[in-house]
Amino acid sequence: MLDIKFLRENPEIVKQNIRNKFQDHKLPLVDEVIRLDEENRKAIGEANDLRANRNKISGEIGKLMRAGKKEEAMKLKEQVTKDSERLSELETIETDLAARIKKIMMTIPNIIDPSVPIGKDDSENVEIERFGEPVVPEFEVPYHTQIMESLHGIDLDAAGKVAGNGFYYLMGDIARLHSAVISYARDFMIDKGFTYCVPPFMIRSNVVTGVMSFDEMDAMMYKIEGEDLYLIGTSEHSMIGKFIDTLTKEEELPKTLTSYSPCFRKEKGAHGIEERGVYRIHQFEKQEMIVVCKPEDSWGWYNKMWSYTVELFRSLDIPVRTLECCSGDLADLKVKSCDVEAWSPRQKKYFEVGSCSNLGDAQARRLGIRVNGEKGKYFAHTLNNTVVAPPRMLIAFLENNLQADGSVRIPEALRPYMGGKSELRP
Repeated sequence: MLDIKFLRENPEIVKQNIRNKFQDHKLPLVDEVIRLDEENRKAIGEANDLRANRNKISGEIGKLMRAGKKEEAMKLKEQVTKDSERLSELETIETDLAARIKKIMMTIPNIIDPSVPIGKDDSENVEIERFGEPVVPEFEVPYHTQIMESLHGIDLDAAGKVAGNGFYYLMGDIARLHSAVISYARDFMIDKGFTYCVPPFMIRSNVVTGVMSFDEMDAMMYKIEGEDLYLIGTSEHSMIGKFIDTLTKEEELPKTLTSYSPCFRKEKGAHGIEERGVYRIHQFEKQEMIVVCKPEDSWGWYNKMWSYTVELFRSLDIPVRTLECCSGDLADLKVKSCDVEAWSPRQKKYFEVGSCSNLGDAQARRLGIRVNGEKGKYFAHTLNNTVVAPPRMLIAFLENNLQADGSVRIPEALRPYMGGKSELRP
């Protein structure tokens, strides 16, 4: 959420940012919120004048009563009564205007970084760098569920009967591999100095609206019927929420946390052969990282965070690339974002396995995450990044480590988490 003072002083910058994100339908909101803000400030000014006048008159009434001038004192009391009635009206007006302003401000997108490429959607994202040599083996690479089935590692039919489409049973070595990847990612991030955390898997609505836009909320979140609770779509939601309404000493920053959680998503409109199996599903598990830091440190952390994901994938012999997300592909709260994509030998292309985002002070402003520094109080910057999200990551793992005889090689880094196994055999 933008600072209302910034919007008031820079309406054209805000409007151009809206155009850059191809959300022209939101342009009238800028003028509307400026008008409402002016009305609100007038109401606040009048109310403050009435309060000051009331205090002054109260003192005069006391003097008049002590001087025996009761009639004059009663006239002033009548004025105080009228002023109190008007003050009550103004306070109602202030509350209404503040709510209307906040609602609009929550829908106006954050100012994107100047380095973000301008584009309408993810088809216009820009490749930044490749890590590792993508290889297409001479033998045919089966669809990932076929590889899993050859290892007796997945049961989609039973899951469909129990929960419907978008769910799965992972079995045997594939289930173990799934857990091994999560455990390896946990220890990988702990070795980077992050504090491990298992957060709540449900959060209240005020946290949901603090960490994401209304459009994202509607498209992603499952609501718990009859309660003010939502299932998390990623642990970033509850991890950032951990700092709601806090004032942290500047010297205690940065806060660097890595978290495990299941994730639950509606995944509206997901279709196509590459989205069957375990690519796009309603339930999965993930290792996440978040950082809460000083504004001047956020870009340094942004670059560290995505590089950690690249390093982890390369340690498992999976080629990856990074993509700069264009303006139209950025969620409204994000200042800048990049995707990490893994190589698929079967598809002969890359696909998304993680995303790193700098949200500036947008989440902090919504949630009241403040820092107490030498020059006063200010809002922190927040960042988040996927460490690893199996089972999607397993697609890249299985395809890139598949051997001609149908076995799957276990990279050395993962072997301690697989009981020392160096391969999985059909």
